[in-house]
Amino acid sequence: MLKLKEGFILREVAGETVVIPSGDELDLNMMITLNETGRFLWERIAQGIEETDLVTALLAEYEVDEATAKAAVARFAAQLRDKGFLI
Repeated sequence: MLKLKEGFILREVAGETVVIPSGDELDLNMMITLNETGRFLWERIAQGIEETDLVTALLAEYEVDEATAKAAVARFAAQLRDKGFLI
């Protein structure tokens, strides 16, 4: 299951979607900017979701084939793990 650590806030800043750390996670190097798809994925991960369900959600929302959706989810999840956003 993909689940975000506590301490990150999703915000709109100057027309951009950004994730900023708060509280104990106050390291501005962890601030990231998300595109539309990244925001879509982040919002679902924030609720706690299996990677397979995230792929299904991506397929339902966007006109993309399954292989592309799986690759996008895997890449996004790997980036979040590498940056320390996931539990």
